[in-house]
Amino acid sequence: MNLHLTIIARLKALAYSFRILYRDIGVAEFQDVITTRDEFRKVMGEPSELVTRKTLSHLDGHCGAFINRCPFIILSTADARGRMDVSPKGDPFGFVKIVDNKTLAIPERLGNRRADSFENILENPRIGIIFLIPGKTETLRVSGSAKIVRDTALRESMAINNKVPDFAIVVSVEEAFFHCSKCMIRSKLWQSDHWPDLDGLPRLAETMVDAGKLDLTPVQMHEIVLNDERKRLY
Repeated sequence: MNLHLTIIARLKALAYSFRILYRDIGVAEFQDVITTRDEFRKVMGEPSELVTRKTLSHLDGHCGAFINRCPFIILSTADARGRMDVSPKGDPFGFVKIVDNKTLAIPERLGNRRADSFENILENPRIGIIFLIPGKTETLRVSGSAKIVRDTALRESMAINNKVPDFAIVVSVEEAFFHCSKCMIRSKLWQSDHWPDLDGLPRLAETMVDAGKLDLTPVQMHEIVLNDERKRLY
């Protein structure tokens, strides 16, 4: 019996070692995976009416006030195969234009021409946005469908430093609601005395050189990045 238990214990240890190996090479395995809504809700429970009734099908005055003071958004899109992309976008506060209570317009400034969000929208118009205001613990979530627009009057209304954006992402709002403060409170995101030490973190240039195996030094790449930031903001 003892030998039998020893063999089982060793087999379990070996299986665990294989799982660790898979995890290290990016193929993590898990034993307790939720696969149905019933399984999930049995643990989570159902949301209260206080939460479900806050969802709007349009932008109300509270949404408008928030968007008009927002300098930074996180924009989520997916291609036709469902592969996700999340892109940060920022400008002076109020840069997202409220066309009407069902429509938003987001200017596209100069970037690196990857244009992942645009490529996705051409395949799949579904879009989600989180609006953040520095110091404000609540956030605003908006979702709907998007299109790429080049109407001159719209683009000219979003010019900065006399530079007119080449494109605007126009969002037809289907859902909007405010998200509570808990994630901000837990993360202490706006409390600078709780921010982590940045020493030792790589610059963008270093990550690009390493990932792309570029024939440049990190210093050379960093100068390219700085020059781009100086000359191609708008």
